[in-house]
Amino acid sequence: MERTSVPPIHNVAICGGTHGNELTGVYIVREMQKQKMEKAGSVSVTTVETNPRAVAAGRRYTEMDLNRCFTDVLLSSPITESTPYEVRRAQELNAQLGPKGSAEAVDLLIDLHNTTSNMGLCLILRPNRNEVILSVIHKILYFKNNLSSVPVRAIQLDIPSSKAYSLESVGKHGFAIEVGPQPNGVLRADIFNVVKEALDLTLQWLQKFSSGHSFEGGTVEAYTFVKSVDYPRDSAGKATAVIHQNLQDNDFKLLRSGDPIFQTFSGDILKYEGEDLYPFFVNECAYYEKKIAFHLAQRKTYSFPPISVKND
Repeated sequence: MERTSVPPIHNVAICGGTHGNELTGVYIVREMQKQKMEKAGSVSVTTVETNPRAVAAGRRYTEMDLNRCFTDVLLSSPITESTPYEVRRAQELNAQLGPKGSAEAVDLLIDLHNTTSNMGLCLILRPNRNEVILSVIHKILYFKNNLSSVPVRAIQLDIPSSKAYSLESVGKHGFAIEVGPQPNGVLRADIFNVVKEALDLTLQWLQKFSSGHSFEGGTVEAYTFVKSVDYPRDSAGKATAVIHQNLQDNDFKLLRSGDPIFQTFSGDILKYEGEDLYPFFVNECAYYEKKIAFHLAQRKTYSFPPISVKND
């Protein structure tokens, strides 16, 4: 592929606590603030505890999911007495780190999350898959998979930019780091350490890139979202089954037609019907309210060209 020159990355925002009961990001951000980490080489570093009210309450959110509040509609909606706290907070963050889609937006935004699912370290691209993010993720995938026993994977959620709703969409570039399994409201050293390592690798990439280092092209294998699967439900909308034990904790293990996926409360086994796909976010606690038992993905390979920094 022909080499691509891209604008320099002068600043990065590292955010934690978008969901107030996902504590790894909260404490990484607090530690970076304690250490007064405001620079990585020539790159400015901004750290933000994104939903302090939910963090203080030990809840995912107080009124509505903050990570669904960064749509163009909600970011431009008038503030009234009835406006939910998370919409107000989204507009504050957009003013601080954006505005979304503008030349003033932070160059790179990384949002830190935990999942109760057995997913290891996941790097989520949505919706802005591009050569910068693919190159950064390639570095994390390569080094983490060679230095650590923790599984490291990329996930691609194909959401049109016009419908992007998550915090990382505010930056010119952005991705989320999702790590589990970790219960809500709990810290784990192994999870904390693996996120810290992924951030260190990202900051190393940024320092090299901003100093003029060129990166070779390559490929990134990513699990690309296909669809969501809900729990079986009765006529009243109540769930009638749980995730089958053969599927539980087996995120990213190929699911084939005929494999068991649910066990009803009366003991019947329900089997998967469809094309072979990869499940992820299996039995994620926060997805009960969203009526999602798990997502399904295809495994695809994305290529990116050699890149170098374009002079201002």
